[in-house]
Amino acid sequence: MDDEVLETAAPRAGHGGRPAWWRIGADEMPLVPDERGFVQPLPSALGQGSSRFSPVEPDLTYIETRYATTRDLAITSRVDDAEPRLVVTLGLEGASRFAGVAGDEVIFRAGYTTVTSFATASGAREYAAGCPVVQLRLSLTRSWLDRHFGEQSCPHLFDRRGVRIISHRPISSAARVAARQLASIGLPGPRQQVFVRGQALAILAAELDCLGPEVAAPRFSPRDIAAAHRARDMLLDEYRSPPSVEQLARRVGINQFKLKQLFHQLFQTTPYALLLETRMHQAYRLLESTRCHVGVAAHAVGYRHASNFTAAFHKFFGISPSSVRRKG
Repeated sequence: MDDEVLETAAPRAGHGGRPAWWRIGADEMPLVPDERGFVQPLPSALGQGSSRFSPVEPDLTYIETRYATTRDLAITSRVDDAEPRLVVTLGLEGASRFAGVAGDEVIFRAGYTTVTSFATASGAREYAAGCPVVQLRLSLTRSWLDRHFGEQSCPHLFDRRGVRIISHRPISSAARVAARQLASIGLPGPRQQVFVRGQALAILAAELDCLGPEVAAPRFSPRDIAAAHRARDMLLDEYRSPPSVEQLARRVGINQFKLKQLFHQLFQTTPYALLLETRMHQAYRLLESTRCHVGVAAHAVGYRHASNFTAAFHKFFGISPSSVRRKG
């Protein structure tokens, strides 16, 4: 199989005429049935990993991609659906790039939810060698949207040809919890199907506010926007011993109410939620990479009491910090 792949995969010229990207068609990678749907393994000559396709309900599919490529790889495809589709992609690790033949481009990054729509799309999804990628996608048709949100909720999402970026923003806390549970699923048989459906719908409920009625957002001056970015940077830098919202607003020169409005409009979060998310992800990385004691991780991210940290961690991720420590 490896020799066949390397014969059909074609290198794209890079700087100095050297091969840069190995290209292989998605239709050249076989789909293997399994208990959850289909698995499409990455040929071992090109790296490790697979994409798993699991039907959730009519017109809704859950796709989980885990790749660790040994070559700069471009997987080409052409989609010409009879019905437009919306795809919600959650980047959990690494990054990939879709490069369309018509010049459209989408970057999928870790920590971000990207919502795209298309009816026809032709191009390549590119993965850099040595950079592991974990992405969860929910692919749904316009019929699914019409059934769940109403026929008048989404015509504006499908008013262009090619791939259109509807939204690109940090993954919400609710969607992140559901995504982590989906990525570590271990339930058997029918229970697994029910679990996948529940978590998939939770992600869509959290990330598809782009389908709601358009409400005129308050307008802010460049000075206010700059102040909000400074406030966010302060929270990211000082998460171990953070200022209160009142102190934060005073330091950047605006009032608390306006600061909260700015965070909601610019970052789709609140100062408190951003602080919590930063602390939790810093702690997760520390526990996973060093297997340190839970109390050490709690102190490292600014918690005085390990019990408070453990409760917050479990509520945020749905698992205990000690389980991450043992897994690492």
